[in-house]
Amino acid sequence: MKKKLVSTLVIASVTVSLLAGCGSAAGSPSEAETATTEEAIEEATEEVAEVASDEGKVINIYCWNDEFRTRVEAVYDQVVETSEDGTVTTLKDGSEIHWVVNPNQDGVYQAKLDEVLMNQENAAADDKVDIFLSETDYVFKYTDKDANVAIPLTDLGINPDEDFADQYEFTRATASDSDGVQRGSTWQACPGLLVYRRDIAKDVFGTDDPEEIGKKVADWATMKSAGEELKAKGYYTFASYADTFRLYGNSISDSWVAPGSTTIKVDQEIMNWINDSKEWIDGGYFDPTVKGQWNDDWNKTMGSQSKVFAFLFPAWGIDFVLNPNWDGEAGSWAVTNPPQEYNWGGSYVHAATGTDNPQAAKNIILALTANEANLTKISKETSDFTNDKSAMAGLASDTTFASEFLGGQNPFTKFAPVAENIKIAPLSAYDQGCVELIQNTFGDYFQGEVDFDKAKANFETAIMERYPEITEVQWPE
Repeated sequence: MKKKLVSTLVIASVTVSLLAGCGSAAGSPSEAETATTEEAIEEATEEVAEVASDEGKVINIYCWNDEFRTRVEAVYDQVVETSEDGTVTTLKDGSEIHWVVNPNQDGVYQAKLDEVLMNQENAAADDKVDIFLSETDYVFKYTDKDANVAIPLTDLGINPDEDFADQYEFTRATASDSDGVQRGSTWQACPGLLVYRRDIAKDVFGTDDPEEIGKKVADWATMKSAGEELKAKGYYTFASYADTFRLYGNSISDSWVAPGSTTIKVDQEIMNWINDSKEWIDGGYFDPTVKGQWNDDWNKTMGSQSKVFAFLFPAWGIDFVLNPNWDGEAGSWAVTNPPQEYNWGGSYVHAATGTDNPQAAKNIILALTANEANLTKISKETSDFTNDKSAMAGLASDTTFASEFLGGQNPFTKFAPVAENIKIAPLSAYDQGCVELIQNTFGDYFQGEVDFDKAKANFETAIMERYPEITEVQWPE
């Protein structure tokens, strides 16, 4: 990308400094001085053009869906248009963003990304990775200082303490390496809420008021009592045992794999999820036909004919998952406090080491993650909970803001308090595989297809197949 802003600033700086130092007695430069100034400006222009030519014309961004692209299109002022198939976005200077999309499930995205990052040094300029995204489940892998695949933001000319002063601290910590050097940034914070059907709430509890429903789901014990009331009327509390996993997973005391270790340690909180899930599915609080998440059966439970009362979602889940699957009238859902505070997800934006577009990377990261007006716009248009404390506090107190999908409710009044209390669980590079495979293998146990010991053995086999370097799995006693 051409450094138009830099060019303007450099030329202006040269002009001002030269004119300030060589004015005539009357305050106007002489002909000789003017000629000198013009020569200096010409030289500065040539220098800037030379620097600008170092930036490529193709900006390759690796991601797993179109969420980041739509956010860029919404707020990045250099966007002109995006191709009909969503693969190329043209910018004002003629450069192009090429969107390289691979599915996140089963580690496919990471495998594709890792392959190109390994060949980054020898790749042609237009083939180099310039920006890539990571999720909280595996961000640690890419911010690792020894891996050195994500550029420290300070090397891009970003000052995190100043530019990101209003971000939620847990997001900055999540995007930093073991020395506390920030190597990524995110436009979103992902506090989770309970999202529930208003019609089912009225039928069972006689009200759909978020405050009253919040009392019914205040903690797990209270929620189980509410589940009994729902079951008595023919409803399920949640669609799947996987729906509750993140609340437990966010509460683990130690990471799945300690730095430098090849042992997976299953935290007691994960065992609590296994035990509680078995109790809940046997008790009839989950839809027994739904196995896990991200499948057609799960998607259908978000439709108007479903008997499922609630889901546990952050803001992106409402916008990108629930809303597209809902086939009823707008205003049929509402949000309230969850039974346990949690965070789910977060897409982190990194500039790739070896990029030939560092200025473009800097501009996009700042526009998407450090501009309060842009973040407010994203939140207003999509109800995404963005990573700016002032912006979110402002929306939470904005009595004119209302979500049509949520029946005129302002969801930020519920999201903001949860975000303030989030403490991110200790991370490892193996989190995505552990999270996916523990749910998959114990799903068979919940469904009565295998016994408990067989589920444990299946997890050990599956995790070692995914990560051959893992040598042992330790279970809590």
